[in-house]
Amino acid sequence: MRAHEAGALHGDLGYRGPAWLRTPEDVNALVPQLWPRTVSRTDAGSLQVGGVSVADLAAEHGTPAYLLDEADLRARCREFAAAFGDADVYYAGKSFLCKAVVRIIEEEGLFLDVCSGGELAVALKAGFPPEKIGFHGNNKSVSELSRALEAGVGRIIVDSFDEISRLSDLSEKLGKRAGVLLRVTVGVEAHTHEFIATAHEDQKFGFSLAGGAAFAAAVKILDEGILDLRGLHSHIGSQIFDTSGFEVAARRVLELQAQIRDARGVELEELDLGGGFGIAYTTQDDPSTAGDLAKRINKIVEGECELANLRKPRLSVEPGRAIVGPAVFTLYEVGTVKDVDGIRTYVSVDGGMSDNIRTALYDASYSATVAGRASTAEPMLARVVGKHCESGDIVVKDEFLPADVQPGDLLAVPGTGAYCRSMASNYNHVPRPPVVAVRDGASRVIVRRETEDDLLALDVG
Repeated sequence: MRAHEAGALHGDLGYRGPAWLRTPEDVNALVPQLWPRTVSRTDAGSLQVGGVSVADLAAEHGTPAYLLDEADLRARCREFAAAFGDADVYYAGKSFLCKAVVRIIEEEGLFLDVCSGGELAVALKAGFPPEKIGFHGNNKSVSELSRALEAGVGRIIVDSFDEISRLSDLSEKLGKRAGVLLRVTVGVEAHTHEFIATAHEDQKFGFSLAGGAAFAAAVKILDEGILDLRGLHSHIGSQIFDTSGFEVAARRVLELQAQIRDARGVELEELDLGGGFGIAYTTQDDPSTAGDLAKRINKIVEGECELANLRKPRLSVEPGRAIVGPAVFTLYEVGTVKDVDGIRTYVSVDGGMSDNIRTALYDASYSATVAGRASTAEPMLARVVGKHCESGDIVVKDEFLPADVQPGDLLAVPGTGAYCRSMASNYNHVPRPPVVAVRDGASRVIVRRETEDDLLALDVG
């Protein structure tokens, strides 16, 4: 039986009460929404994923390492595809992209969203159908747009008047008519961190709705007739749990669509409401299922179309974090345990902000557990930190860990599939960890560990 079936609490609850209110059973427990679906504890207390113990994975692949539960990832792809039915589900590649993941999402029937020439290169190298790719970005270069046109990318989400002109010139030069969506900033500030809220007016993305730029851009594209304007796009932020923001966004975008219809007699065929669906990083997070999201968003769009007297456009969404985020956890080894004057205990691991910058960048919260064994020790309030020369090098701000945690212990941090490897760096010249996919009792490296030779290969001075 899985340890979490007892319903014990685990993770950073934002709780600051005395540690004696926690029990050893609590700190050994796993809460299902925080972990990939095949993760459980063995009788000896070690975590296993895909039927393989983390001790064996650490011995074979080293630490730190990102461990991907492939069965979990595939299941989430299928759930989104099934839930949204006739809508198109674009996996947001910026969350995490490599050739193996590209092939998985193709096999599971999803589309793909990229936002740079590098992401496009990975998709094409993996053989992903270009007509199923959407290309985002607020400052796409001439070379990036040229490659997208030549490859036959299905849609380009245009983000500025400069880009409209640039893409129009390239389309005429290359003899290829680009299908485009117009990104609209709708003035909705999602309940999220300031730096990941992307639909309020004061930011770099899209055309302002309130200022009239979005309508002017649509009219420009339609009147020039060079680009194929297929629809409108809105993205209101990231790590969102409340669908009310999507309701406001859909209403405002569809009002614009009605305005375009009334002015030019064209009823656009597509509507993309972006992604940003939240996941559980701690037990305080309560994410929606793909089915619930699809039901609410479809109801919102249908209702707003009826009010605006519009046909329902073909809907698309762009989940990234919600698909890959919960499917991965990071495995570390503890190197140093340091008590600081009874304030807290610092548990230092062999990674840190170079493999997970989100805590430092967004003040993000994570959970952690000792992964290689069970413990009967009492819980203690700890801070999991990295090995970098920064006081802000924090992986998990506050977590109850067993008081006997010691050097050599394995420590696992769930919910690291999205943006951790994508935003990883070589700060302090630390090589980036591998990504290891685990399934049905076997593991395979899908992104290899960097080496010092890799670092030195770029240093040509």
